[in-house]
Amino acid sequence: IGPNGAGKTTLFDLVSGFTTPDRGSVLLAGVDVTGATPDARARAGLGRSFQSARLFPALTVRECIAVALERRAVRNPLLAAVWAPQVRASERRLSRRVDRLVDLLGLEAYADATLAELSTGSRRAVDVACILASEPSLLLLDEPSSGLAQAETEALGPLLARVVRETGCGMLVIEHDLPLVTSLSDRMVAMEGGAVLVTGTPAEVRSDPRVLASYLAASDDVVQRSGRMAALAAVLEDPDERT
Repeated sequence: IGPNGAGKTTLFDLVSGFTTPDRGSVLLAGVDVTGATPDARARAGLGRSFQSARLFPALTVRECIAVALERRAVRNPLLAAVWAPQVRASERRLSRRVDRLVDLLGLEAYADATLAELSTGSRRAVDVACILASEPSLLLLDEPSSGLAQAETEALGPLLARVVRETGCGMLVIEHDLPLVTSLSDRMVAMEGGAVLVTGTPAEVRSDPRVLASYLAASDDVVQRSGRMAALAAVLEDPDERT
């Protein structure tokens, strides 16, 4: 957590390989990946979402997830001609994996709807499903509640908790909605000015005076509100403030 400009997304860029660190190293499951490309890190088990997901609006939910899984299917035309049974078996496995991801993300009712027909919350779930297609050991989510209605945000927490529980992957989340991120987190890190300010349990971090002073306000009442409401309060107090 942390205010805009704290360095949260820059940290994600460093971890995922989109920004080169000036010093230090990045370890993934104990392996140094500092010099690895983003795609190499993805193959090593790092999955990441972005604040603005780029999905295929004309595809159905099932089709979009299938595209993400496509690299596991046999697609070489020569192989398809010679080993047709293997190709059909690969297609069946692909279909079963699509079904599992649709079920995991609670998308059964929308499986045959195009992404253009979905709400922002449902599209966010499809984005997570596509990332999970690569079976990451660590999932980085950058403001997953951004743009969601309050009801969608409230449903997001249990959904992400289920993803962690059923896949066993770790999850690192950047989030302004403190009730959401608190419900998900075992450990919380508050950042300010590109550095770690406080690390601890959610209760410890949220009650730390340094966090109250730097992130929201010197009142625990504000921390209890959602990030979106706190942002609105900040804008009302200062029209130039943006959260």
